[in-house]
This record gives sequence, structure tokens and C-alpha cells, in this order.
Amino acid sequence: MKVLQLVTSPRPFFDQQVSALEARGVDCTVCSVPGAHRGDSTRSPTDYLRFYPKILSELRSGEYDLVHANYGLVAPFALAQPIRPVILTLWGTDLMSEQSWLRSLSQHSARHATATVVPTRTMARTLEADHELIPFGVDTELFRPMPKAAARDRIGWDTDRPIALFPYDSSRGVKDYARARRLVDRADIDLELRTVTGVDHDKIPAYMNASDVLLVTSKRESGPMVVKEAAACSLPVVSTDVGFVRETVGDVHNCVVSDDDDALIDGLEAVIESDSRANGCDTIDGLGIEALGESLHGLYRRVLGRDEPTSRRTEAGHGI
Repeated sequence: MKVLQLVTSPRPFFDQQVSALEARGVDCTVCSVPGAHRGDSTRSPTDYLRFYPKILSELRSGEYDLVHANYGLVAPFALAQPIRPVILTLWGTDLMSEQSWLRSLSQHSARHATATVVPTRTMARTLEADHELIPFGVDTELFRPMPKAAARDRIGWDTDRPIALFPYDSSRGVKDYARARRLVDRADIDLELRTVTGVDHDKIPAYMNASDVLLVTSKRESGPMVVKEAAACSLPVVSTDVGFVRETVGDVHNCVVSDDDDALIDGLEAVIESDSRANGCDTIDGLGIEALGESLHGLYRRVLGRDEPTSRRTEAGHGI
């Protein structure tokens, strides 16, 4: 089976998705939108105009079985070629965007794709088209608990103070570092706020295990995957109610999800005073990379008529 994977910009969870499919014998070729994307910056319309000829050239050169569009912005380009079946995976900031045109584009594309995938129940309730609920996977061999002292030694954090990890570039407005700073400053505990950005993905588990709490103050998120990764490391999470945070760690001991500053501050204080880890590992059972690869491979086979349907399919607006 040969699949053309379309994406705006590859992300670690997307790269892991491709690796999981290739481990199951799926031959994947990744075709990303030309141009550079960093932080809150976006590509130009010209970059997207260059994308479609790139897709057509790739389809002419390879005998692909289907096209998998990853993100709402690339869906129209996948649907514009009338030959191969189209799988669409929506990521969240497309279907749940603050921009009405992008929400509409995502809904329209989902109705015309051969099959559509959403990774969260919140998105499943929002999408007005039949869809599959397949959560993004976490590499549980990479993201796992380790002793805090060993993790701090590995990354060179020479401190005994409790640390709140802010896992983003502090200059990105949507991540709202100013709010994180304010929450830590107001908390009645000795707590140090540290940001991590530009670090290789395979080094992030050490930073998580070296920390005492993950602090997310984002104004909006499609995930964030960092919360699932923290759960895999048993790192407590204190977060605004964005993306799939609540459905991931909302019921986990030592985790707080709220849009209220006082509740978030109470959460930080409780985590540090308890000096205990979260039991988040239980929340990601069955959400490993292997499970993601198996689910997507099964969907590919069903779309191509090579397998029987399963009960994973959900009706429009009714996530399981």
C-alpha cells in the first residue's frame, strides 16, 4: 500500500504517525506546503499556490493507492485530484479555529473526503460529517517516568527548587507566557518557572521528568500533545481548558483544568505541597503509537475495500 501524506508542516506526532504506518508496511511519501513556518507565523498564499503542482507531480510519478490530507488547509488540494480516495485528518486548530472561513473549509472538506478522522471527542461533537475517532498516539517508550534527580542531572538543572515547566516559546502570544508568569508569581509557594523551546523532541521527556508540574496557559490549542506526553511521564498538569486537555487529564489526580486564575494557582500550590506525581499513565492506555498505526492502517484497508468495517466509525456530531 502506497500513501501520499499531505501536511502543512510536519510535527513530532505526525512524524510518529508516519513511522507507525511504515512499521506496518505502508509506504508513505510526505509532501509538505512549500515555504517556512515558525511559531505564530503563517505561509503566504503563494506558498499554497505552489503546493498543488507539487502534489500533481508526485501523483504522476508514483502509483499511490490513496491521499491522506493532514490538516484542514491541505484538504482542498487533496480533493482537487479526482483519482485517489482521500483520507482527511483534522488537527483541531482547523475545525475549532477562531476564523470562520477555516472552520467552514474544514467542515466542507470533511463532507467530501472518502473518510475523515478526528483525534478528540470535542471535535467529534463539532464535526457535521461522518467520521472516525482516532486519538493521536504517544510514544510511551520515549515518554515514561524517570527519577527527577536523574533527569535534572541529565539536562544540567542544578537546583533543588520545584519547577513549573512552560513548554513553549515565551514570545508566542497564543501561549500566553505573561499569564503563566503571573500565576507563578501569585502562588504562595516557592516555585520556579522555566521555559523550554528549541529542544529536540527526544530530549523533552528528561525536561518533563526534571519538572514538578507542567503549566499550560494557552488561549487556544488543537491538543496540546504536550499534555498527553506529560501524562505518560506522570507529570502533574495545570492547564487552561483548551483542546483535549480536560478529556485527557481532567479526572487525573494532581491535575487541574480551569480558565480561572485562582483555580490554577490553587492547583499549582496543591501539586507542589503534595510533592507527588500524577497517575496520568492510566489515561493514555491504548493511545500508544502502535495503536494509532493499527487504527489508521485499518481505515486505509477499509477505504480500499481490503478489510471489513469496524465499530470505530461514528455519525456526524456524535463522538464515541
